[in-house]
Amino acid sequence: MTAFRGFFASALRWEDLDRLWQTLRSQADEGWYVYAVGEQPPVAPVSAEQFATFLTEIDALLRRDHDEDYCGIVYADDMTRPTMVKIYDPHNLGSSCGSSGNNPPPLPGWVLSRLAPRGLEAMQPTASRRRWWQRLFA
Repeated sequence: MTAFRGFFASALRWEDLDRLWQTLRSQADEGWYVYAVGEQPPVAPVSAEQFATFLTEIDALLRRDHDEDYCGIVYADDMTRPTMVKIYDPHNLGSSCGSSGNNPPPLPGWVLSRLAPRGLEAMQPTASRRRWWQRLFA
């Protein structure tokens, strides 16, 4: 949780995201956990092949569903040597200004981590997101 709440930089532009994906692809065999928030946390890292497939699929999903000329919904703890990446679901962004009153900012839709993830407060993904996830890791 300390790492999850730490400092994260945004891949603000699509070019920034492309560079982050390239960096992650070069680290695919380094033991990445892929966690869909709201699902059970994974107990083991995914294979390099599964990680590469996830990166391809999530990139396509973000570019299709986040119809903006900027990215700004993917954050890494370190853009050049990441150990944790938060990916926000374009369909569940909440307030762009963060939390206000009793409305905390939304949790990311997916977390990539070199550390074994802990369950975050359950955020029920939409049925279409759940089917998308299950198609990748069924």
